Amino acid sequence: MNKEYLTIYNNLIKLTRNKSLYLNLNNDETFSDRITFLLINFSFFLKNFKNRESKVFFQKIHDFTFKQIEINLREIGYGDTSINKNMKKYVNFFYDILSKIDQWQTYDKVKKSEILLNLINDPKNINFYVNYFDKLSIFFENNPLNYFTKDIEEFKF
Repeated sequence: MNKEYLTIYNNLIKLTRNKSLYLNLNNDETFSDRITFLLINFSFFLKNFKNRESKVFFQKIHDFTFKQIEINLREIGYGDTSINKNMKKYVNFFYDILSKIDQWQTYDKVKKSEILLNLINDPKNINFYVNYFDKLSIFFENNPLNYFTKDIEEFKF
């Protein structure tokens, strides 16, 4: 296991654990919500770095991330059949997210809101999420990949 991949994954998990993401939902936080935010964060990460590094490197990060999700599903007690079904669903959902945010910076707020309303389960204030992911995208753009291969104590964006 490559330490860089693990550190990038752990930094994505830190982003996913941002309490404000869950405080702006109308429902209680669920495992599905956490996976959704992880996949959205990961999508923005890949979108912003895809042209700066080799495809092989990002394929390995992708594979590592989905292997970690599979391990987490096993740890919480999902069976093999359920894991395969859910992993297929998560991979398809991830590619759906990637396709929707590929041109994120060119979209207006209405289009961004529509996208996020289709991804996030029952948000209180969709504008919070539009602003959050705008800032996250800029944060990724303004930092080199090397920044994310080191443990980040706190994300400020």
